Parts: sequence; C-alpha cells; structure tokens
Amino acid sequence: MTDRPNTPLLDKVARPADLKGFTDAQLNTLARELRAETISAVSVTGGHLGAGLGVVELTVALHAVFDTPKDKIIWDVGHQCYPHKILTERRDRIRTLRQKDGLSGFTKRSESPYDPFGAAHSSTSISAALGFAVARDLGGNIPEGLGDAIAVIGDGSMSAGMAYEAMNNAGHLGKRLIVILNDNEMSIAPPVGAMSSYLSRLYAEEPFQDFKAAAKGAVSLLPEPFREGARRAKDMLKGMTVGGTLFEQLGFSYVGPIDGHDMSQLLPVLRTVKDRAKGPILIHVITKKGKGYGPAEQARDKGHGVAKFNVVTGEQKKTPSNAPSYTSVFAKSLLDEAARDDKICAVTAAMPDGTGLNLFAERYPSRCFDVGIAEQHGVTFSAAMAAGGMKPFCTMYSTFLQRGYDQVVHDVAIQRLPVRFAIDRAGLVGADGATHAGAFDIAYLANLPGFVVMAAADEAELVHMVATAAAHNDGPIAFRFPRGEGTGVDMPERGVPLEIGKGRIIAQGSKVALLSFGTRLSEVQKASEALAAKGITPTIADARFAKPLDREMILQLAADHDALITIEEGAVGGFGSHVAQLLAEEGVFDAGLKYRSMVLPDTFIDHASPEDMYAAAAMNAADIEAKVLNVLGISRIGAQTA
Repeated sequence: MTDRPNTPLLDKVARPADLKGFTDAQLNTLARELRAETISAVSVTGGHLGAGLGVVELTVALHAVFDTPKDKIIWDVGHQCYPHKILTERRDRIRTLRQKDGLSGFTKRSESPYDPFGAAHSSTSISAALGFAVARDLGGNIPEGLGDAIAVIGDGSMSAGMAYEAMNNAGHLGKRLIVILNDNEMSIAPPVGAMSSYLSRLYAEEPFQDFKAAAKGAVSLLPEPFREGARRAKDMLKGMTVGGTLFEQLGFSYVGPIDGHDMSQLLPVLRTVKDRAKGPILIHVITKKGKGYGPAEQARDKGHGVAKFNVVTGEQKKTPSNAPSYTSVFAKSLLDEAARDDKICAVTAAMPDGTGLNLFAERYPSRCFDVGIAEQHGVTFSAAMAAGGMKPFCTMYSTFLQRGYDQVVHDVAIQRLPVRFAIDRAGLVGADGATHAGAFDIAYLANLPGFVVMAAADEAELVHMVATAAAHNDGPIAFRFPRGEGTGVDMPERGVPLEIGKGRIIAQGSKVALLSFGTRLSEVQKASEALAAKGITPTIADARFAKPLDREMILQLAADHDALITIEEGAVGGFGSHVAQLLAEEGVFDAGLKYRSMVLPDTFIDHASPEDMYAAAAMNAADIEAKVLNVLGISRIGAQTA
C-alpha cells in the first residue's frame, strides 16, 4: 500500500466550511498538502492526474471564499475534480476513484450535494451555471439552497461552440454569474484554433505573475493595491478587439489574467468578486497542468490520464499484453491506406493521441486536422471535404460523436456524402463509466438511410474494415471498435475491402444460431465451448454489418435452426432490432422461430472494470450460455423442461 503523505492541516478539514477558519498562509499550506494527497490517491487508483494538480490552489480558494454547497461550483468536464472531492466530505473514499462501487472520476449529482451538476463531456458548465443563476433569481428551492453560480472552464473547452452560446445568452440576461477561465494552455491535446492564440496574446506582453485586470468597470471592484496594475493591463489590451476584449463584447466584465497558483492573487480577487459583482463576470486564471509533480509536468499530455504509478518515479504500472490495442491497429491501418491514396485525410476533435491520429499527423501533417472540442464542426467540415473530392476519416469516440449527431444526419446522410466514421471506444469502457460508454452509435447510425455500419469482431477484422471504408465512395460508412487490446489473432499484411453487407459463418452447428455483431464474438466462442460440453453445438456467425444486413445469411440461419440469438455491444434499437424487423417482414416468426437479442440493458451502468460492466450487463460467455439453454428450454443441470 502506498505511504500516505503527512497532511496535518488537511486532516482538520471535514467539510469546506472548515476552511473559513484558516488564515491565508494556512490555506497556502493546505494547498500543498492537498496536492500531495491527490498524487498519493491517484497513484493507487489511476485516473486523471494533471488536470486536478493544475487547480489545487483554485479549488482551495473557491471553497474558502464561497459557501458550498449553497454556492454552486460547476467543474467543466470534471477531469480536475479530485481535489474538490477530497475537500467535500469524500476524502475517506478518494482511493476508490473509478473503481466498482467507488467514487466517480467526474462530478456526479447522486454522489454529493457538492456536485451540483454532473459532467464528463466538455463545455457544458457555463450553460449549467446560468441555469442555476436563473433558478436562483426566479425563486428556485432545493435543500442546500441557491447562491452564486461559478463555472470553471478550461481553455480547451472554450473551443466548443456551446460555451459561446451560453456566454452570449448570459451577457443578454445580465444575471450575476461567475465564470472562471482556467487557462492552462493544455487540454488533453495542445489547444488549437484562434481562441487559444487570442488567450495567449492576452498575457504575452507581460509576465502573468504581475497581477493584471482589464474590464470596463472591473478596476473599481479590485482592492486598492491591484488597481494601478489593472489600469496598465487595461491599456495594453485596448487594441485587441474593437471596443474591448472579446469577453466584454459578449457582455461580461473581464478580470485577469491572474496567476492561478498564487493565493495572494486568487483570494483577494475571488473575495472582491463575491462581494461586489452584479452581472456576469469572467476571471481569467493562468495555471499549469500537472503543477507540482515533476513526472506530470514533463509528460507530453501533462499526466492527463494515468494508470497506477510509483509516486517517487512516476512510472506507471501498466499490464503488459501480447495483443495490440484496437486504436493502434486502426492508426497503422489508416497510415497504410493513406500511403497508397493521397486523398485520404483524418479529422479528430481534440483527441489526436486517444484516437491514434497523432501518428497520422506526424507522417501527413497537411492531411490531418484537429478541430478542437468541436464535434459538430468536425462532422460538417468532413462532409464538405468529402464533397470536395477528399476521403475524410472522421475519427471520434462513440460518446463524443453523439454531440455532432444533427450534422451526421443533416450534412452527411441526407447528402449521401462519403464520410468515413471511425468510432473508437465502442461498447462499455470501464473506469470512465456511463458518460463515456459507446452504447448508442449502432442505433443512432443504423437508422439513417444510406449509411453503412460495421463492427470489428477482432483486430484483424478492423484492418479489413479500414480498407473497406477507404474503398467505399457510395455514401457514408462507419466502423466501430472498442477500447483496449485485441484478442491476439493473426494479423493480415494489409487490409482487403469486404463485400458490403456480407457476414461470415465462423462455425457450423445445429438447433441454435448465435449471430454476433462486434467483439462479443470471443465471448460467443467461449459460450459455445461450454455448450459443447452439454451436447449442444451452436452455429456461430459474425454479422460484420448492421446495415445493410446480410439478408441471405440471416434468413438461412433462421430457416436452418430452431432459435436465433443476436449479440451486440449496443443499446436496444440497434443491430438486433434491425434483424427482428427483417424476420418479421419475411414472416419468419410465423414459422415458429425462437428469436432473442442480447443488448446492453436499458440503464446507465456505473464505472467499474470492463469485465465487471459486461457482467452487470449480462453479456459475458456465461450469460450467452444461459440464454441458449433458456431459449432451448434446457435447465443448467441438463434436464429438459416442459
């Protein structure tokens, strides 16, 4: 067990209200202890380290100045919330982070009243804070009360349009609202776009350690010692936009930039804003992701997501595997296709490393585009590139592609544009929980006319599906694959395009057919081995395509067997529903076929290991075996039921 750090001040904190009795010097010491406790906890559990380390001082200052949970602190995304959880009555459980039945790695309303709004996707915090502010002013009533609403949003999250929609509306309404722009110049990937450059220019001409503030009327809100520096900063900023800063144009008073690791700057500013702010105000805070822990500061991603690690060395304890990850297989396959076709390009939304496209960017920088946290833009951008004769691979996690669904329908599907959607993190993903589960893409894509939807059963199949997508020019095509390592199958030298809408028979049996879509095929095969010991030999088939369905294969399976069971790593309404529709239209049920589908349950499954999550979903080999026995009317002990 990792040695616990010495934290005498932190040990006195049972709840945020305890910080009210600390001096400013003690709060500074408390921040150091909180940083040490965060590092220690994450070394045991793994998780999002760098983001939390970057906001330790800000977290302490916010809870010291404001009155939580009456005042609502809304952490955008939530990667940075571990220090917040330690201070808000959850320290005793902090070493259960992201574990089964433990604390969520994100903010979660059902977990604590100090988490007023759940998050795990970016750019929602300002909208949520404005909603709380309006509820407060309209007389909303909740047990802990409604006070100030404070959104803490990163510079990376400010690349998403939703943040500006919220700021525009907040400026129009004029409600008292506090937005803290946590500018660490580093989201998951280096931030891209004009906003990042704009924020850099705001503090490039003077060291941000010298406190500065710029906003019409904001100077008068500041304590006297800061006013002269604020006036100088305001003069420096005047020419940056017509009439003031961008934030002022959106109706916000602007204060900053200030050093987010300096309590002597944070505390006076927050206290002054709490005491005197009337309308919406934005506080621009400069922080360093991974602050105070050398291995995180030096890492390329600043320790964004880490496995369990050695606190002294920073060495992560990753489980070795002989099989490549699905993401790396996709990345290498796409590079292979791009080497032969200069029309192939790649698009991602702030996830170049997570999707493997960092490799593509290194080799083909002019053909790789990171659009920032802007999935809607990324989809439409890809659609227009396809209309312009390119072959874009729009590469996003399943859960993030949801954010661009209207564009998938309106800009891609209706126009039948050949955008290739590479969908990573399909199915249940483990410690990130329900917010990151790729549960819905089969259903939300397969219901669109003209779409081709594939799922790789293993890493070799993924290679062929990349080749299939590259060769397909007749409308949009998507292929999905999970997080983690492959199954260890032999790999082809290069991908070969599959025949659209054609599945494959893996093993021929009798009585019952198991039709798998995706990587549950390995569990189907394990279940088949267990069933063989009971004298039952199912036929096993890999659908490959949810759309178009392999009608011939499915109808033949229905004709040749007493029962047909489909298995998929997606929600109801997906592959199994399309198979059921086909069987119904063809009158197969009239002939007495027993049909069952195995899908993810109609609930959000909490974080745990992927194995535990699939066990909770009843989709492992033992569950498939039980489903077969049930549909055939055979008990577990082998007796025939009535």
